[in-house]
Amino acid sequence: MKFFIIVGALNAFLAVALGAFGAHGLEGKLEPKYLEVWKTGVQYEMFHAIGLIAIGILSGKYPASSLLSWSGWIMLIGIILFSGSLYVLSTSGIKVLGAITPLGGVAFLVSWVLLIIFAVKHL
Repeated sequence: MKFFIIVGALNAFLAVALGAFGAHGLEGKLEPKYLEVWKTGVQYEMFHAIGLIAIGILSGKYPASSLLSWSGWIMLIGIILFSGSLYVLSTSGIKVLGAITPLGGVAFLVSWVLLIIFAVKHL
């Protein structure tokens, strides 16, 4: 599915841009612990951007797979919830946002399990 390749590449671009911004624009402006939180968001965004690209490539070979489609959508939701909450938390200091982060982590886990199930059934 072309969509997941495009969204994956867009998230990879954003991860590089946000990583550079964190290293150059936020250093000295955020407490070190929040800079580490920012870096974690960037790292997980990049990992899952690559996952989305892989899902997109597989979807091109197996276009009718709902397992792949669900895996991609849930992975994208995970990026938004996990990395997004960490970006906002690190720049705002609003600690209640930390409660959203685990939901993104669960979404990541579910998306990878769906991809494993797909692989067992189809590869």
